[in-house]
Amino acid sequence: MSTNDLRAIELLTRVRYGRVATSMRAMPFVAPARHIVADGRVVLRMHRGMGYHQACSGSVVAYGADNFHSGEPDLWAVQFTGTANMVRPTDDQLERFGPGPHRVDGEPFDPVYMRLTPQFATVHILEYGTEPAVTASEGGNGRRHDSHAA
Repeated sequence: MSTNDLRAIELLTRVRYGRVATSMRAMPFVAPARHIVADGRVVLRMHRGMGYHQACSGSVVAYGADNFHSGEPDLWAVQFTGTANMVRPTDDQLERFGPGPHRVDGEPFDPVYMRLTPQFATVHILEYGTEPAVTASEGGNGRRHDSHAA
């Protein structure tokens, strides 16, 4: 794994939820998911009642998470792109996921699990430290973008 991939995985372990994105019947969608990292792969837990897992399984998806509501001074966002497949989680993985919500969109929570094998990882860092930001008019684009193909 590259340094960027390791950084993306490390950041992902700091939060519990993210968003999975793909398309269903040619329409894009984004859905919430709980995640853990196991053996360098991202394991997702979603609600079966949404039906989104059917579009994700066997397809290329993007999974993103961030710390935007953490109150931390520096913000980050990570995205993993790769193929998702339905899996049966191990007992250890189930324990790491913890309990699910009681209801999702008014329905009893019915979990489904997918494993995302990342092909690409992207890290975006928004630094609000003491150094002044470089603006577009000063020759920069004001953002840092680290991307790597695995």
